Amino acid sequence: MAARRDDVDGLSAQSAPRHALPRWRIVRYADDFVVLVHGERAHVEGLREDVADVLAPIGLRLSESKTQVVHMCDGFDFLGFRIRWKRKRGTNKWHVYTFIADRPVRSLKAKIRALTRRTSQQDPGTVLIRLNQIMRGWANYFKHAACKRTLSRLSHFVWWRVIGWLRTLHRWRWKDVRRRFTTPSGRWKPITVDGIALFNLAAVPVTRYRYRGNTIPNPWTLPNHARTAGTVESPVR
Repeated sequence: MAARRDDVDGLSAQSAPRHALPRWRIVRYADDFVVLVHGERAHVEGLREDVADVLAPIGLRLSESKTQVVHMCDGFDFLGFRIRWKRKRGTNKWHVYTFIADRPVRSLKAKIRALTRRTSQQDPGTVLIRLNQIMRGWANYFKHAACKRTLSRLSHFVWWRVIGWLRTLHRWRWKDVRRRFTTPSGRWKPITVDGIALFNLAAVPVTRYRYRGNTIPNPWTLPNHARTAGTVESPVR
């Protein structure tokens, strides 16, 4: 790709007619990346071949099972998120939405099930601590997606798993559960064991990620990044 940098830059140059050449952007994290193309499918297929040619000299290749060409209306998974272009409900406006993909949700549920098996005899306080650690870290990662409904459903799922396990562990009847986890007015209280409250996924504030683009500090945004990069010494001796 670097060898053809001038040609590639021309694809997104402002001076190029928009009806003549496609425009593209690459989003990368470590060795995972996605290329967004505003153009025809033939343009995407050609760019895919260019990417494969660039990776070949450094001993890398595109995974056939993971590399796909899809339309934004169909969506794609990237770093645990489901990114899709869809119409906003109740309007005729179309936006790109970032949801939580199915796989991370299934993985979280599997971990919760493993900790709340009905036959488990673990200490409830220890289990709640571990559940809170898992759910808090998971929610902090995905809280920038459009996920309020997903978090609410997961909170409901976790509550019933924990309550079902506690009922089996302590041989509680339903009236015992209500006596321990409701207020005198009948409102439900958080599940608490030995002063440890169950983390509430539904209470996590969902905030959209603030796009920063090229304002993120990195060596390649410096005016003379080529000369600067050449003067940096490797920490590995």
